[in-house]
Amino acid sequence: MQDKNIVTIRKLVFISILLAILVVSLGAYTRLTHAGLGCPDWPGCYGHLDVPNTEAQIAKAELAFPDRPVEPHKAWNEMIHRYFAGTLGLLILAIALLSVRARNAGAPVFLPTLILCVVIFQAALGMWTVTMKLMPIVVMGHLIGGFTTLCLLFLLYLRLKPYRVPGGDPAIRKYARYGIIGLVLLTGQIALGGWTSSNYAALVCTELPICQGNWSEELTFEDSFDLIPPERESYEFGHLQHDERVTIHVMHRFGAILVSVYLLWLVFTIFTKAQSQFFKRCALGLLATLLLQIGLGVSNVVLSLPLFIAVSHNVVAACLMLMLILLTYSLKRKT
Repeated sequence: MQDKNIVTIRKLVFISILLAILVVSLGAYTRLTHAGLGCPDWPGCYGHLDVPNTEAQIAKAELAFPDRPVEPHKAWNEMIHRYFAGTLGLLILAIALLSVRARNAGAPVFLPTLILCVVIFQAALGMWTVTMKLMPIVVMGHLIGGFTTLCLLFLLYLRLKPYRVPGGDPAIRKYARYGIIGLVLLTGQIALGGWTSSNYAALVCTELPICQGNWSEELTFEDSFDLIPPERESYEFGHLQHDERVTIHVMHRFGAILVSVYLLWLVFTIFTKAQSQFFKRCALGLLATLLLQIGLGVSNVVLSLPLFIAVSHNVVAACLMLMLILLTYSLKRKT
């Protein structure tokens, strides 16, 4: 029977996972509604803990930030995201402190501490997103930080959960290394998706399977992936030329094809070679999530990036990562 402190930590981690998924969703919603600068300061909004709403508050806010008129709907999108992110940060702090307290009972300490460090850096990225006026590398880093926080929380939950795979299924244990390769490829693809979004390149290709017209002649890598862009007053709505955005979008599509083919191979291999129903279900879950993500990606192109589908594309990408972590962790875990 597990120590009650560890049980409490596991419950808090589970709540944090749900909250992290919500924060990732709200982050995508904020980005896709162009509300990243809805509040031009940080951590407040025009100097307030909430959004200015009276005529006097709005007049004072616009006097302090003449280049950013108050747009309440965008400001609220941004602040709601910050409220939930802040709550998640406090939960993770509590998990880290409880883990240190319960270390003699077997609670892991390194992983909760790492998650806390990631969240602190993630808060800094949130600040820089505003102060650096949506610089693409910062926006992409903030997205990756959110995914990293979620994935590490899920890994901690698995670490705290005393499950075992019946029979061990030793014949497929060697495929854990291929799961790790899949995680690296998927991480790269998510980063490409973040780069596409932060450079406002999501709508530059409107046809399938790759892009419209003579897209291959428009490819240019000279400035498309420069991590430090030329200095601008603001990077809102992008600073790259059309051919550079086409290049980014096309690379994201090629990445999607590569990752999809690899994960389909991994799913087929695990499903056909596994003896336990646990691994077969993991493979089918990964397949279903992958197919849903492909469908959402296609729908984004066909339907011109509708908000619900675009947000769902981010959330399902996170779920795909979690499914792959579950499969890989289970393959590596000793029986």
